[in-house]
Amino acid sequence: MIKRFIYSELANHLQEKEITLITGARQVGKTTLMEKLKSKLLKEKKDVIWFNLDLERDWSYAETQESLLQKIRLEKPDGFIYVFIDEIQRKPNAGQFLKGLYESDANIKLIISGSGSLELKEKIKESLAGRKRIFELMPVNFFEFAEYKTKYQYSGRMDKFYKAEPELTINLLFEYLTFGGYPRVVTETNIKEKIIWLDELYQSYIDKDIKTMLDTERVDAYAKVLKLLSINIGNLLNMTELATKASISAPTVKNYFWYGEKTFIINLLPPFFKNKNKELSKSNIVYFNDLGLRNYMINNINIEVVKANSGMLFQNLVYSILKEKIRHTAFTIHYWRSTNQAEVDFVISSGLKIIPVEVKGKKLKKVISRFSLLPEETIYIGDETRDIEAAKYAKIKSVAVIWGYESEKSLKGQNPDYIAEKPKDLLKMFNLTS
Repeated sequence: MIKRFIYSELANHLQEKEITLITGARQVGKTTLMEKLKSKLLKEKKDVIWFNLDLERDWSYAETQESLLQKIRLEKPDGFIYVFIDEIQRKPNAGQFLKGLYESDANIKLIISGSGSLELKEKIKESLAGRKRIFELMPVNFFEFAEYKTKYQYSGRMDKFYKAEPELTINLLFEYLTFGGYPRVVTETNIKEKIIWLDELYQSYIDKDIKTMLDTERVDAYAKVLKLLSINIGNLLNMTELATKASISAPTVKNYFWYGEKTFIINLLPPFFKNKNKELSKSNIVYFNDLGLRNYMINNINIEVVKANSGMLFQNLVYSILKEKIRHTAFTIHYWRSTNQAEVDFVISSGLKIIPVEVKGKKLKKVISRFSLLPEETIYIGDETRDIEAAKYAKIKSVAVIWGYESEKSLKGQNPDYIAEKPKDLLKMFNLTS
């Protein structure tokens, strides 16, 4: 079993009255986490009941709030009981249904899971305001992936593994950039089977999530837009150009962006402005929640091809890690670009605190000279050794995982405050954002 970092948060939340709601894309491991929580409670001699709305036998229990409560009282006439409901998106008006259960006199704690349907993600928020905490489960991240692949023998000291085994680390990195983090794909050892599972994931997403919202003709257009976005990760999105290529209107493209975000497939990164109103009128940049699914969409499931075109994929990985880092904080992520094309890949900000993050930046001197908001605490991740002096000039506190072995030799003797000790010291790099 792949150990998920979010598990400890979920386990701690079992003590709270609020509904524990686990959402995410299909097959990211929600049911597996629920089963692990159930096992924990049973070991503690707690009372547990489980309903799976994917199973016909459980439908009758969930027809009404009263029918479910009757079943719960039958199994546990008195006292406290933990109630698990898997695949809640199968239940019409799930938000109101859960609200009634929460507000009943029953002595219960609800632990709920549901895939990324829009009904679940949007309407349930309105119905359960103040009554639930949402835990969004993403595909396995790189650090979870690396621990699983090394069989957990270095748990708690993976930073030492990255330093001692740079070649193995880079191999793991490229495997992750190629096949992504869906659990069934991660645990499969055969490449053909990995591709088959990615195909299954994609078809299930289109058939079960998108076809319920769009007619057949529009589903084809939506799939085409996703493919175009796959080709353009890390680049500014031109709505008019995408609409022309997909033979649909620009407002429809914008609508499809919304669907893609709400169903956990893509993330749109807005620009950074002091004037927040400007963000709404400027182009976004797209990143994918899972690179394996992205690569499948453009028929690019090949490690050697990924190695040759890894720049934007690595940038997508950095975005995913930064996004995870600022979860449950006041920080937001944007990109920044000036009218004369100086740019910063990511700007993490909260109020007056701003942390620029440049990934594999070839224009760092240009950025330093033109980005008036550049503070001392800047993170630079890249392979351009000539930019090290520019980083020192800018008094940047946190620089660099060097991308590639050749660069490491040329950096000996440089200021260690600016150079990561080993080229693949990933944990050290991202710990600098805390």
